[in-house]
Amino acid sequence: MNAKKRKRIAITGMGTKNAIGADVPEFAAGLKQGRCGIAEIDLFDTSAFRTHKGGQVKNFNPRLAIPGTFSLKRMSRADQLSFAATLEALTDAGFDPLPDNVTEETGVAIGGGSGGLFEAENFYADLLKKGMAQAKFSRLATIYCASSADRIASALGLGGPKTTFMTACSAGATALGYARDLISGGQARIMLAGGVEPMCRITYAAFNALKSVDEDVCRPFDRTRAGLSLGEAAAILVLEPLEAAQARGAKIYGELLGYGVTCDSFHMTAPDEKASGAVRSMRAALADAGLSPADVDYINAHGTATPVNDVMETRAIREVFGKRSYDIPVSSTKSMHAHTLGAAGALEGIASLLALSGGFIPPTVNFRERDPECDLDYVTEGARRADLRVVLSNSFAFGGNNTTVIFGRYDGQGAAHA
Repeated sequence: MNAKKRKRIAITGMGTKNAIGADVPEFAAGLKQGRCGIAEIDLFDTSAFRTHKGGQVKNFNPRLAIPGTFSLKRMSRADQLSFAATLEALTDAGFDPLPDNVTEETGVAIGGGSGGLFEAENFYADLLKKGMAQAKFSRLATIYCASSADRIASALGLGGPKTTFMTACSAGATALGYARDLISGGQARIMLAGGVEPMCRITYAAFNALKSVDEDVCRPFDRTRAGLSLGEAAAILVLEPLEAAQARGAKIYGELLGYGVTCDSFHMTAPDEKASGAVRSMRAALADAGLSPADVDYINAHGTATPVNDVMETRAIREVFGKRSYDIPVSSTKSMHAHTLGAAGALEGIASLLALSGGFIPPTVNFRERDPECDLDYVTEGARRADLRVVLSNSFAFGGNNTTVIFGRYDGQGAAHA
């Protein structure tokens, strides 16, 4: 679809639960302060694992985050986190409650991965301890990843499109792009889009088995980086046509200008070292947004802190932006909230929009030594004040699933970009 003819899509509400923010204002403060939420995990016993730290959502009380009018029965941790973030996003957007005349045309697009595996693990432990006769099989009702989108739609009585993406670390970003397309195509008036990923033993064990997890805290783009830090989060955004948001006088964080999706077809867990998929993803997003490399003011990097990924992404940025790549600030917020897998693209979408609307660039924390192969401006000295108009956010996933989303600042009636 031609970018000039497509509807302009505004983001009018955001909600999150993550390791450095119990809500969006706290998340914004954490990003500005360079707060690191990677610490000892207490959600489950990590004594048998090689590593013991992660970006856990600490002190989460679902009953305090979700009003008593909504039942918590048979809701997984993923369901609770995502529903709490959804309610925050709707309230933030001024949809508290969502008007009856739009519920049938409001949809849900959620990226995820482990779903209710944490509950399944607990069920299996009880099964071994108590036996089959006393096992509560109803606890497995929300084991499937699509449960979170189902819960949101059913609890709010939504009748629009409902989709769950499971493209690993790009899932949340892809959900945002897909939501934009549904609104632009007239298949939805409002979309609740984002991602959710709870911590669980199976995921933690898998990344430990791959030896891709740092024993301390992740250090994106650092010469001594030794792997990622696993985290959990929920991040939900409210998308609607700009004209509708303007008509109701809504607060507008920014616009979703475009996105690109590609596949490496290279390896199940390693990125293409030639960066072909990442390059094509960024170029596709720029083309979709009707922008050139000269228009981008800040890059929210995938920045996992694995030896291969950071070099690959740096190489991709250099290829897409040429000499200008050295003038564009780049940072990885995963250094603060950890890698939240299926939620990462949506959570970093919120970080990008906060940067746009707040006039700052979040830092890459934990940085110690420069890597000759990672030679860009990674904003390691703390948050930086900046007049941003366009932010590009990368999400490069296992299986070679790449998604790049571009956000633009909203300036009244004018365009979000030059």
